[in-house]
Amino acid sequence: MTMGAQVSQQRYRAADGNELAFDIYYPPPAMMSGPAAAVILVTGYPDRGARKVFGAAFKDMSAFMSWARALAATGLVAITYENDEPADVHLLLEHLRQAAASLEIDHDRIGVWACSGHGPNALALLMEHAHAVRCAALLYPYTLDSNGSTRVADAAAQFRFVTPAAGKSVDELPRDLPLYIVRAGQDQMPGLNEALDQFVAAALARNIPLTLVNHADGQHAFDLNDDSAMTREMVRRVLAFLQFHLATP
Repeated sequence: MTMGAQVSQQRYRAADGNELAFDIYYPPPAMMSGPAAAVILVTGYPDRGARKVFGAAFKDMSAFMSWARALAATGLVAITYENDEPADVHLLLEHLRQAAASLEIDHDRIGVWACSGHGPNALALLMEHAHAVRCAALLYPYTLDSNGSTRVADAAAQFRFVTPAAGKSVDELPRDLPLYIVRAGQDQMPGLNEALDQFVAAALARNIPLTLVNHADGQHAFDLNDDSAMTREMVRRVLAFLQFHLATP
């Protein structure tokens, strides 16, 4: 999408004691005037599976790298990372907060981005670290099962993403956490939109500050597969949401 980000590779300690890499995409120096807000691009699959199927960890895939560079171009710091297990993102978040000064990020201005099968892991992060995350953008995400449904669980069994928030509900999300959700109206992933629609209805009933954008003609992963004016507009809206909610120190 855009170039110019300065990328720094760092290390954090995972749950099993291994040191894993994470990449920090910094905005151009002219846009840095002190500690910057940061966005973690959350993953919901073990990287060992990603390497087996795709030949790379998620942080090294073009989709994650492109989103990270787009975020950096807006003045936000973007963070992609390796994991041994998807739950390692909790340790990454704690590391970022503890090392914020040396990493030139503001530990009080951290947001989350996730898509597709990465969604349930992002929701678990929001539930467990309400004090540490300011906002979240979820694109065509799998979410939570509710009302006896097993749509998300069935998809997780098929596609091998984790569901650490299984058994939990929207009630366990922080009530004042702004959420931005992009729904792909033509999404054919099994059970995704049905579960998402229930999630949105429950979030609205709880009066969570939620912004829903329904891309009526959008397919799953439209940001990767549909190079169109509407796709670019959707990306701009996600970036603007994160900028707005992370702008104020």
